[in-house]
Formats: sequence, C-alpha cells, structure tokens
Amino acid sequence: MTSDPQGKVQSRHLKRQAYLYIRQSSLRQVLENTESTQRQYALKQRALALGWTLEQIVVVDCDLGQSGASSEEREGFQRLVSEVGMGHAGIVMGLEVSRLARNNADWHRLLEICALSDTLILDEDGIYDPAHFNDRLLLGLKGTMSEAELHLLRARLIGGMMNKARRGELRCRLPIGFVYDAAERVVLDPDSQVQGAVRLFFETFRRVGSATATVKTFREQALRFPSQITHGPRKGEVIWGALTHRRALWLLHHPRYAGAFCYGRSRQRKQGALRYQRLPREDWIALLRDAHPGYISWEDFEGNLKRLRENSAAQGEERRRSPPREGPALLQGLVICGQCGKRMTVHYDHRNAKTLPYYTCQREGIEQAQPICQSVPGAGIDRAIGALVVETLTPLTLEVTLAIHQELQARVEEADQLRHKAVERAQYEADLAQRRYLQVAPENRLVADALEAVWNAALRAVVEAQEHYERQRAAERLLIDDEQRAQIMALADDFPALWNNPATPARERKRLLRLLIEDVTLHKGKEILAQVRFRGGATQTLRLPRPPAIGELRRHRAALVAEVDRLIDQHTDKAIAAILNARGLRSCDGGDFHRLMIRNMRLAYGLKSRYERLREAGYLTTPEIAEQLGIAVATANEWRYKGWLQAVAYDDKPRYLYPPPDHDAPVKFKWKSKRYAKPTPHEADEMQYGA
Repeated sequence: MTSDPQGKVQSRHLKRQAYLYIRQSSLRQVLENTESTQRQYALKQRALALGWTLEQIVVVDCDLGQSGASSEEREGFQRLVSEVGMGHAGIVMGLEVSRLARNNADWHRLLEICALSDTLILDEDGIYDPAHFNDRLLLGLKGTMSEAELHLLRARLIGGMMNKARRGELRCRLPIGFVYDAAERVVLDPDSQVQGAVRLFFETFRRVGSATATVKTFREQALRFPSQITHGPRKGEVIWGALTHRRALWLLHHPRYAGAFCYGRSRQRKQGALRYQRLPREDWIALLRDAHPGYISWEDFEGNLKRLRENSAAQGEERRRSPPREGPALLQGLVICGQCGKRMTVHYDHRNAKTLPYYTCQREGIEQAQPICQSVPGAGIDRAIGALVVETLTPLTLEVTLAIHQELQARVEEADQLRHKAVERAQYEADLAQRRYLQVAPENRLVADALEAVWNAALRAVVEAQEHYERQRAAERLLIDDEQRAQIMALADDFPALWNNPATPARERKRLLRLLIEDVTLHKGKEILAQVRFRGGATQTLRLPRPPAIGELRRHRAALVAEVDRLIDQHTDKAIAAILNARGLRSCDGGDFHRLMIRNMRLAYGLKSRYERLREAGYLTTPEIAEQLGIAVATANEWRYKGWLQAVAYDDKPRYLYPPPDHDAPVKFKWKSKRYAKPTPHEADEMQYGA
C-alpha cells in the first residue's frame, strides 16, 4: 500500500511528526532475526509516500531487546506516549500491534491518548483512526489477539519445562559444589577444595548444632567458603569469601545437597516489584530423591531441617528445644511446664554478684494477659540434674573421652587440608601466570609487562596464602599440644571433676546434656517434681524440696534487729550501717549494710526512728528553739553552726533537733559580748551528733 485510499491522512496530520516505533523482544532476536528489523525500518517509506518529509520522521528504536509485556522498562514506548499526549505526533507507525505492546492495558491507553490528540496509527495492514468506532474496535481486537498470542507462547514453553522438571531432566542452575559433566549429568564438583569446604560445612553444623555457631566456627578458624558468579562476563567463576548466616541457611535448606532433584520451591509474583514467595514442600512441582550424588543423606537433610525448626524462635509454643546459649541455666530450652504442657522460658535474677536462673511458664500470661502458670527457681534443679548426669555418664567416660579426642583431631585435619588446598590453588595460578608470561614474544613489551604484573601479583598471593596457612597451623597445634592431649585423655578417670570444674563453659555442659536428656517436666507443689525423659525413652522422677519464700530468705536475725534498735538511740542510719560493717556483720543476702537497708529494716520491723525517739525525749525543732530563745530561725542555725547551740542530727541529710534550753542558754545579742566562747571541734561534734 503506497497511498491512503480512505483519505484519513489530513493536512493537520502532515504538519506534525511521524513516529516509527521499532522493537524486538530479545537481544537474540536482534542478532538473528534481522529480517524483521529491516521490515520495521522500511515503514519510513510508507510515511514518505503518505506525505511526510524525511525530517519529520522520528525513529524510536531504543527498546530493541526489550519485552513488550510491560511498559515499565521501555523508555522508548514511554517517550512515544508522552509525545502523542502533547500533540506532537500526527501518526504512529509499527509493523504490527505486538511491536507496540503485548499488554492490553498499555495498548488501550495508547489508543485513548491517540483518539484525544487526533493521532493516526499505521501498521502493515493499513491506517487507523482511533477516534472512529470501527477502527478502534479493530485495533482492540488486534491488541487482544497479541496478548493471547503471548500467553500461548508462554504456556507452551512453561509446559515443556514442567514436563522435563517432573522427570528430573530439566537443566537448572546448580548450587556450589555441583557441576554438569559431558553427558549432562549432575556430579560433585571435581575441585577438591570446593568439595572439602562443603563437606566441612555440613560436618560443622552436625557438630555445633546451629547455623550461627557454624558461621562463628568458620570465622574463628579463618576458613573461606566458595560461591559462584552467576551474571556478567565472569559468569561461572568460583570466588572465595567469608561464610554468612544467610548463606548457611540457604545451604541447609537446599535439597540438592542430599542428592535430590527439586523444582518449584518458590513462586514468582509481580506486586508492583517482582516478589518471590517460598512454598511448602507439598506445593513443589518436582522433588525426586536420589537423583544424583549428594554430600549428605536424605535422613541427615531432614534432621538438619528439624534442628533448625527447634532453634528458630519463630516456631512459638510448638518449639520444645533450643540451641545451647550463654547463661548458667542448665536446662535452657529443655523444660516443659507440668501444669499446661507448654515450653518454659528462662530469666535470671542478679543478686550479690550471683546469677540465679528461674524457669517460668509465661506464654499464656503474655498472649492472654493472664497470671503466669508457674515459676520455679532453677539453681537446685540444675544441681540435681547435674548430679544425675554425672552418675549416668560415669560408666561411659572412657568412650566419651576417646570420641572427643578423635573429633578434635578430625576437625583440625579437615581445616588444615582445606587451607592447604587454598595454597595449592594460589600456586597453580602463579604457575599459570608464569607460563603465559614465558610464552609471549619478547618484542611484544606491552603484553609482556601486563603479564609480568599478573605473575607478580600471583606470587604475592602465594606468599600470603602460605603465611596464613602456617599461622593457622601453628595456632591449632597449640590447641591440642601434648600437655592438653594428656589432659583430654585424663578425663576418663575424672569426668565428675570436669563437669564440676568452674572453668568448664556452661554452653558445653548444655551440649553434653542434650546428648542424654530429651526434656524435663517441672511441677511445683508442696515439693518440686522433676520428670526427666532420656533420649532412649527411659524416664526418672526427682523430688526436690521447695525452696523457702523470698520473704523468709530476706528475714534478718532477731539479734541483729535488736542491735539496730539499740544503735538507733545514738546514731543515724548511715552511721549504724558503718558500725555493723566494721564489726564484720552481714545482711540476709550475705552483703554489706547500707543506709537504705537500715531504713527498710526499721520500717519492716516497726522500729521507731531516731527523730521519734528524740521528740519523745523532749527535743525541739529549729522553729521551736528559735521561739523559746526569741531569735530568728536563721540565727538559730547560725548559732548551731558556730557551736553556741547544742544540736543532735536525727538523719543523714543532716537535719537537727535541739535539747530544751537551760538557764545558761544564750539569749539574743549576748553573743556580741563574747560571753560564750566557740567550742572545740570535738565539743561541737558531741553537741551535734550526740555521744
């Protein structure tokens, strides 16, 4: 078609510009499907035949390689819509509707704007005016068919992928530690350093029991973990870096490491931005066990997931166990309430430089605003459970000791081999750089200089890796030298001493306890009932006396109360505390006395204060003594300060009371005659504080 038989192109359209929109869906189509691109550029001849000049034709081709399913990433399409909306376009040209948009929302928005701005649309079949009903109906049908075509193409592609995935034959990106061989089969990575790092990771998690502890172990031993670059020019290259907690969780949740093929573990949804939703296992598209070699068994994989669920605080009331952490509470994470069956938490009370654990069932109290179920002091329970552990493990101490010794040896050897492979890799890179340098022609100095710099950098990397290896090896030798090896072997003869040794970390006691005990159920009545359930299924019941109430523990001795009552007659609270501490006496908590403790003791036992006792003896306040002497209150305070008035402090601020004046007491203005000499410091203290 070289003309406009229907006469839709008017002079008002020719005064504006003609926009030619060109798009291919992918870069591969741009490179391989060149005929379609040429056909789109050829539409300029149509515009010239309709009356537009070459200067009026604007080609928008910046969206080559972009999908038409959305307009978010298509800057060219957004620019085209803007120009149409501002009335700069007389006609919009595209080879077909699918080139402009494959989304009905974008397509109808463009039609609406073209109708409002009186802009024509041209494709390979003809010219359309969106303001006319018939043309708009036809364009709408073409847009619907274009979107449906995209859906059909996508459905065919995804259907083929799903069928291959259900058979376990779909080629997917493999996690670190796996590669495809020449026959497209999944095998373990032939790089022994990568294999060693992955195996050490799972072995460390099996030993320490949590992802965080695994990451800490790798950091403390200065071990690196591999990862693979998935995008860019270095795609497929293995790099080494620090192991992170997020990476550790990802490894533990991936079924590939158990030799299982999996597909569809997450679902992609577009809610503004692209979001991924993790799906439960029953909603996965495919899960085929024993599909290829793995680093752990399926039973170990399931056990790791179970342990992670037990460690996770997000599991709420269903969680019965937790990983061993800091703190002296021996049964942390193992205690169940004997009244409601829920898991009990731990809180600590710090008194007199001691940390005392309490096992508390407070979940219903938090969620339903109800009183706590029960709170049990944990110090006595921990001692009883510790004695039970020592009694139970004593016949097995030799076996436990040998297992500990072998585990330490294996742990050090694995880490040493992994770091030595890093040295070997660095040496290989240096040898490769040397061969490249020696193969270059001597006269090609530019290339030779660059290769020499690479060789020098590789040699420095070898030296650094070797020094790091030697430092770590020397440090780990100190960890298990001959003296400490003898100490480890001596555990077989004195396991109770190891358990009761204050230097043994609480976390290690908890780890050992979890090897033997499944959980402990506590019930507090007239006595504390502790039902211990062992790993093998056996149970044992411990009956412990209920500790005295806090009021009884804090009750002072009668002789101490009587002594405080006697001292109040002559001393303030602070002075009494100093006197008792000087005598070597201790409070009910075993600590020193202080002013507030004496005050609380007076209030608790109904002892009269020093103020009340002095008032009963006839002592006067400052306003009262000033009134009797006919002086101002300020003058009375000044006379007391100068020592001319006898006063007794009744508290520690201090505030004073005065004995009744006798016949020789000073009167107003007599102090000017210097009749009353200033007392000595010792006399002033006796007058103020009493004998």
